[in-house]
Amino acid sequence: MAAQRTGAPPAAAAPALPTLGGKKSSYRERVADALRAALIAGELLPGEVYSAPTLAARFGVSATPVREAMLDLVKEGLVDTVPNKGFRVTAVSEKQLDEYKHIRALIEIPTVVELARTADKVSLEALRPAAREIVQAAVSADLIAYVEADTRFHLGLLALAGNAHLVEVVGDLRKRSRLYGLTALVEAGRLLASAEEHLELLDALIARDEQAVREVMTRHLGHVRGLWAAKK
Repeated sequence: MAAQRTGAPPAAAAPALPTLGGKKSSYRERVADALRAALIAGELLPGEVYSAPTLAARFGVSATPVREAMLDLVKEGLVDTVPNKGFRVTAVSEKQLDEYKHIRALIEIPTVVELARTADKVSLEALRPAAREIVQAAVSADLIAYVEADTRFHLGLLALAGNAHLVEVVGDLRKRSRLYGLTALVEAGRLLASAEEHLELLDALIARDEQAVREVMTRHLGHVRGLWAAKK
């Protein structure tokens, strides 16, 4: 998805209506995911103002579901309303990114380490196709596919802990961090190494190797923060 920015030429088009993290139940949610995808791909830029009608024209839909989806992104802190103009993409500070990474580490590392003891191996193996999709997306530099599969993998893994609220919190943190700087990682040739860690993590979990799980998770989240920094 792309849109005309105030005072700037239109960006290149992205795939229409992706579903980040799995199937969505409403068109409004699919539109919201398409907007997030544009953020991820760097097509909607911090500080720029976008109108609902212009975005709707790109989708080929009415402005109403776009406007409603943008209001969802306002609640997530991804955009702010600009009266009589549209919506401005919010910037994410270094401090905020550090805070997101810290919270994710506090939640995800111990949770995933515990899964090395408690998770059923069949359920873990069921995540392997998503892990392979992440690697394939990295190879083809398909950022939208990468984030969709990455979200599905990580939230699916955390869901094995049986705590729906934990999954919701991490999902919200992932949305707020946005990762729209992935393009820089592709250009630097670093995305594939991060992608392959998902398979490494699964192998460690299935082997019940808690130390290896902790090491991979710590390294992986560290790469995530490096990813964010790469866009600066």
